[in-house]
Amino acid sequence: MIKTDSFRSTVANEIVNYINIKQALGRCFEHQSRILLKLDQFLCKQENPDLIAETFRLWCQTLEPVSCNVRLERMRVVRNFCIYRRRTNPGCFVPDSSQFPKAHPTAQPYIFSDPDIAKILSYSDRIPVSARSPLRAATTRLAVILLYSTGLRRGELLRLTASDYNPSTQTLMIRESKFHKSRLLPLPDDVAMEVEKLLKTYESVRPQLPVNASLLYNPYCGGRTYSSTQLRRNLHILFNLAGIKKPDGRLPRIHDLLFSFAVNALLRWYRNGEDVQAKLPFLAACMGHVSILSTYYYLRFIEPLATLASSAFAAYYGSLIREV
Repeated sequence: MIKTDSFRSTVANEIVNYINIKQALGRCFEHQSRILLKLDQFLCKQENPDLIAETFRLWCQTLEPVSCNVRLERMRVVRNFCIYRRRTNPGCFVPDSSQFPKAHPTAQPYIFSDPDIAKILSYSDRIPVSARSPLRAATTRLAVILLYSTGLRRGELLRLTASDYNPSTQTLMIRESKFHKSRLLPLPDDVAMEVEKLLKTYESVRPQLPVNASLLYNPYCGGRTYSSTQLRRNLHILFNLAGIKKPDGRLPRIHDLLFSFAVNALLRWYRNGEDVQAKLPFLAACMGHVSILSTYYYLRFIEPLATLASSAFAAYYGSLIREV
């Protein structure tokens, strides 16, 4: 968490008040706070340290090395802060959003299917291991299974400890995450078996495993979890071995497994004849979302989901349609 005394520009007090208000409303606001801290540090180096049109223009020039979408995001964060300032200072500067760069289309997620995951897991024992990293293949296998079957985010997975798994109830405790919410995830029997299998493997490597040891135990890192970079490299090895690539030839992202979890949940419900709309709150809770609106972002209307949804609509309301 950023300390409030880190801000030193002429608008430092207003930035701190703005951050405090956002956090009081329940938002983490850590990412936005870092952007505002960078702005504050930039202003301190200017002849006129106030946030005006000229200093904003100069600050925007420092963003040229980053992508268009990142520039747009950071400029919007500063603009929202300026709008907040205007409530008490009507004459303060507010950037014209029409002059901001246009957003580029976001990357389309790769939706993994059950056959894709089965193929990936069939190659899990071919991940290179060594005396320094004997559990690399086993932990990568479990990472794929949990990301695909539970709706975990990458950060949530990497923060899991061995004690977060309860073998008597076959549940995972996901502690305070993106939306300051903890949740208890029930695991299917086959997924719980994979977790218990890995924990037993740990016992052969380190018999007295600490209670707070990472679920993705990495002896090479002194028993700490894998880093995001290490996890991505391991998964990319599997994707390459299995020949899983996006239409543009690139490898899928780790985040695509979260999209896949949401879309495949809908596919199962449609195939089982479930009331999908009534099920959506359960999906939102499972993914740790505050509301269904956050969940909608992950529900991509792809085949065969489109066909199943159309068939369900026709079954319920087809009789209302009459040929003229």
